[in-house]
Amino acid sequence: MRICLLTGGGYPFRRDALGGWCRTIVEGLPEVTFDLLTVVDREPAGGPAYPLPRNVRTARAVVPQTPERRRAGPADDGATTAAVLLCRGLLGEQENADQMFADGLRRLAVMIDELPEDTGSPLAGVALADVLLDAWRTGQRMTANDRLPLPRLSVRDARTAATLLRHAARTLAVQPSVADLVHCVGGTTPLLAALSGRWRTGTPLLLTEARAPVARARPAEERLSPAVRTVLRRFRRSVARTGYAEAELIAPLSAYHHGWALKHGARPSRLVSVPAGVDPGGFGAAYETAAADHAVVWAGSGGPDSGLGHLLEAFGVVVAQVPGTVLHLVGVTAAHEDHAAEAVERSGLGRAVRLHPLPADPSDRYAAGQIAVHLPGPADPPYRLIEAMMSGRAVVGVDLGPAAETLGDTGVLVRPDDPADLARSVIELLRAPARRRSLGEAARRRALTHFTTDRVVRAYRALYTDLSAPPPAPAFELALSVPAPRAEPPATLRWLVREDS
Repeated sequence: MRICLLTGGGYPFRRDALGGWCRTIVEGLPEVTFDLLTVVDREPAGGPAYPLPRNVRTARAVVPQTPERRRAGPADDGATTAAVLLCRGLLGEQENADQMFADGLRRLAVMIDELPEDTGSPLAGVALADVLLDAWRTGQRMTANDRLPLPRLSVRDARTAATLLRHAARTLAVQPSVADLVHCVGGTTPLLAALSGRWRTGTPLLLTEARAPVARARPAEERLSPAVRTVLRRFRRSVARTGYAEAELIAPLSAYHHGWALKHGARPSRLVSVPAGVDPGGFGAAYETAAADHAVVWAGSGGPDSGLGHLLEAFGVVVAQVPGTVLHLVGVTAAHEDHAAEAVERSGLGRAVRLHPLPADPSDRYAAGQIAVHLPGPADPPYRLIEAMMSGRAVVGVDLGPAAETLGDTGVLVRPDDPADLARSVIELLRAPARRRSLGEAARRRALTHFTTDRVVRAYRALYTDLSAPPPAPAFELALSVPAPRAEPPATLRWLVREDS
């Protein structure tokens, strides 16, 4: 089998939780040939961040083409028609809105090969702001009686949204590697490339759903107007729904992701849940010693959307109640190291916080702490939570996404966006060593039972085999012109009967 593993901005050129999951699949299936393709905003500074096994044939990081050459003269009628369908589909509330959006996106994808190389986006020659304004007026009439009507869209907003949509449409030009199957690991950017490849080549598509609904705007989008944020939110939703409709199979990482996919149009018959897992061999049970100092560990990227601000606010309360407690920030990525350091400095916690850049060995992440705090971002899969459980640490987790179903009754869950509740739970565990150790042991047992890499590898081996296998040979019906045998088969049929039967 030859599989194109398609991601967005990560594996194998960046170390993160999703990259570790991809590495598990690639290294766990040595009999499968992989072409690794990741869509990035800029060229990676160096080579692959992970060692590549022998079954990796190619590893590419593709930056969608940024120059957009405006074509002189009137816009192409086909591109304009596709843009109209796209905009009305993402803004409409009618039953066929999803089909309109998918039809528009498909038309843009199939015309990629006919565009000049320096065009960049199939929407480059379209008066997209005018198309968007017209679709917006139609959408406002249709939602006039709804509780949440569309916000006002100014001409300036329409131009901003049109620029962002053109930017997103560039990804349609990314060509996945020729393979028996394209395996897309969630996210709008890689899914756009996967859909385009499917429509242009017909390659089967397997979608691993790792995303979660983003309740608030991303940090880079907070300064945009409500109307522009509405366009982006609906565009991402429509791309996800189109992916669910086109994929042969969708493999959610949890029951939470399974429910999210169902809510957004996925067919139940196409959903096969495959929970995340980590390698137990890389996370030995590093149980704390009786004389250990009070310490809390948090494994996160340290970026603006990682929850670090809430964590530091809660830890300020912890230090005031339990003096001498140390917070270890482990797993901070190189891209967010400066941001994390500045956040710690602003918090005024000084030497109570230790900043540890991402270690090469993930088993080192939790050895320094007695309690692991799991404070995920709005779209983080539960990999770090499982790592903390596998390490035998008592976990205080924020009740977001699949945290509750993953942790079960082997840890403590707190309300989202409530630093006081987080601080109170951490303080209670710091003062209760017996309960802390009991929870850590129970969490490790649960992780060993339900969340190991061998379970993940077995599941994906079966999915790859089912989806990339050649179609069954055609069956032929044999019409016989002799009467059915009674005592002894006719001579013409004796070769079909075993002699010892």
